[in-house]
Amino acid sequence: MNHKKTLLLLALMQAGFAMAGDLLTNTNQSAHFLRNPARDASTEIDAVYTNPAGLVKLGEGFHFSINNQSAFQTRTITSTAKSFIANGGDSIRSFKGTASAPIIPSIQAAYKKGKWVLSGAIAVVGGGGKATFDKGLPSFESLIGNTTTILTKNPKVYMPYTDEQYMKGSNFIFGGQLGGTYQINKNFSAYAGFRLNIVHNKYEGYLRNFQVTALGATTNATYTGVYTALATKLASGASLSPAEQAALVGSGFAAKASSSAGIQLESTQSGWGVAPIIGFNYNWDDKLNIGAKYEFRTALNVENDTKIDDTGLFADGVNTAYDVPAMLSVGASYKVLPQLTASAGYHHFFDSKAKMENDKQQNAGNTNEYLAGLEYQIDKMFLVSAGGQITDYGVNNAYQRDLSFACSSYSIGLGGAVNISPKVRINVGYFWTTYSDYTKEPGGGIKMNGAEFAATSKDVFSRTNKVFGAGVDFSF
Repeated sequence: MNHKKTLLLLALMQAGFAMAGDLLTNTNQSAHFLRNPARDASTEIDAVYTNPAGLVKLGEGFHFSINNQSAFQTRTITSTAKSFIANGGDSIRSFKGTASAPIIPSIQAAYKKGKWVLSGAIAVVGGGGKATFDKGLPSFESLIGNTTTILTKNPKVYMPYTDEQYMKGSNFIFGGQLGGTYQINKNFSAYAGFRLNIVHNKYEGYLRNFQVTALGATTNATYTGVYTALATKLASGASLSPAEQAALVGSGFAAKASSSAGIQLESTQSGWGVAPIIGFNYNWDDKLNIGAKYEFRTALNVENDTKIDDTGLFADGVNTAYDVPAMLSVGASYKVLPQLTASAGYHHFFDSKAKMENDKQQNAGNTNEYLAGLEYQIDKMFLVSAGGQITDYGVNNAYQRDLSFACSSYSIGLGGAVNISPKVRINVGYFWTTYSDYTKEPGGGIKMNGAEFAATSKDVFSRTNKVFGAGVDFSF
């Protein structure tokens, strides 16, 4: 273990900014979803993603849907740690990150000829934004505060200090889908295709100008001396006590952070993989429609392209597991009245089977979603719709950590459509999510020898999410 290479940006390793769906999967691929999330039995052009086997219900010819969504999120971690008091505050502090993606485009297309439909789509199928924590994260703050106890030689006495922190991450998974649908008979149809997933992540951050107030400019030299003495002892073959091991890591970390350059990171990750997709659709008398789709796991790794890394986490050229989980979706829609359609759906994501960094999937469980919605055709021109979604994550405490956390939620979407002509429709939708806070006790910290170092005593994870979208469907 290189003790100078501390775990500064541990939370960024699996940071994702998904809008709706699973840990790494966006299920909102068009404005249709925003105005009614229960689209798993759709037979319109958005079925290219939601229910590709149902595309046989389209008319003959070409069909297109062009959409844009704007997503705005906040992520707040409210943490408790005694060391926070030393930095001009009390023991409870909130760390807020903002994530925004004003432009999230997508295009879906299909061509029907007889019993066959060829379809494809390009969209942001995972992630979809950037998150910035202007004041860093609680695990960093707790660690830096706890290093001051090295100077007092009393683990319960913290010295006043100041520092500067900044963390920013972005995560995008771009997907290109292609496949074909065949109408077996008047009731049944089937689909087979694939999606090429391309990952692009970028991480930037620093922790600098750490100064212990009582020592001023001598902070760097003091910590360097502590680190040198302990490192020399370790090199001689002597064993270090748990307290000395913590002091070794902390002093090396603090010495680096005390400079104006500080501890820095600038790295991008890229990779790609392919997921086969199959689907089936059943239609009865144009009143009842049932759709099912299974997306296989996308096996992929991301490779680091690193310009600077003082953390030891993003070595240039290193590959990291970054699988997109398999997904099963099932849905049904039924025309209650000629103008009124009710729909429902279910999603299951096999998170525990998708390989993640440091085998994190072992703590991810599986995700389940439950959806329902209504659409009402007011007249030939106007349609209104609304629906809801409940998302239940299976993650445990070991999974939850700073940027990489998930909170179960319920979402509401509403909007409508306007038929400009028999061949052109405009869709608009607004979708917001209410999350349940997740409390972790004790909180997170920096792992060393399998144990948490300088962990907070409590972390409360919170999120907000709002998405607006509009799109146009046209055919010829």
